[in-house]
Amino acid sequence: MLELHLKSPNELELRLVDSLPFPQGDEVKIKLLYAGICGSDLGVYRGKLAHATYPLRPGHELLGTVIEAGEQATFPLGTRVVILPNTFCGECEYCQAGKTNICPEKKSMGVNQDGGFSEEFIISSKFVFAIPDGLTDKRAVLIEPFAVVVHALKNVAINKGTRVAIVGSGNEGMLAAALSYHLGAQVTAIDINPNKLELVRSLGGDIRAVYPQEVEGESFEVVIEAAGTKQSVEQAFHLAGRGGAVVLIGLTAEAALPVTQIVRNEVTIYGSIIYNFPEDYQKTVDYLSNPAFNIEPIISRVLPLSDYQEAYNTALSGDYGKVIFKF
Repeated sequence: MLELHLKSPNELELRLVDSLPFPQGDEVKIKLLYAGICGSDLGVYRGKLAHATYPLRPGHELLGTVIEAGEQATFPLGTRVVILPNTFCGECEYCQAGKTNICPEKKSMGVNQDGGFSEEFIISSKFVFAIPDGLTDKRAVLIEPFAVVVHALKNVAINKGTRVAIVGSGNEGMLAAALSYHLGAQVTAIDINPNKLELVRSLGGDIRAVYPQEVEGESFEVVIEAAGTKQSVEQAFHLAGRGGAVVLIGLTAEAALPVTQIVRNEVTIYGSIIYNFPEDYQKTVDYLSNPAFNIEPIISRVLPLSDYQEAYNTALSGDYGKVIFKF
């Protein structure tokens, strides 16, 4: 079978490997349908994630069909599924409290263990989620990245008319804009790239998409930071109004915070990492199953695995939305 192999940073190749054995125990073998390229995939490719290990097979936004199952697996053959790419032990105090996203034993597919950019792969059914027949493949492949946003936005109240600013219009920023708009918010999306601003406008006619300098002096009830840079985090806190909230999705090593302003205005800070499984996946499916939820513009390019270098270069350019492989 064919798989992508990342020998070391910037050394990516498509190679032919032996067919996989029959799955054992609770394992299932999955034949890929679609797979999305994530920002963390790009970070691993460029050698920017300190906890990444090499060599490895990249990829973790995975949609496929169960084609073989071990004797203890509960998924019938032919079931369409997506993957939970972040493992959890199920036994620690955090897992017992339902906070599987912060399990200290967590491993991440495509980062510090092999991912799924291959024609087939095997995984424990513990980390598999079945999707309903009515959900199209192109919407279903967004479940994993969208669950990050669904989990993050549970921290805040977003209703009709809520003033929401989203700092950064990458894939997660666009997903946050789409969900906030769907919930009735007055959405202001911020980015330095005009191509991204044009994309985010296509998610809703009332979405305001602007450059960072265009919102100086404004304040918002909810600010979602999705760019993960020092400058974007600092701007997020300056945009938070009295009694407002800042939700941090992006990752950056450090930033200078206006502590006096945060304290005097009683700004609430939420850090949010990935999602809790399976509840956040189920809520994500509920949103995606609603035909009124406009999310299609986020997928910019669909390419075969053989065009992997073009796919990575397109994603790295920063000028597009989600780039996905079709198997």
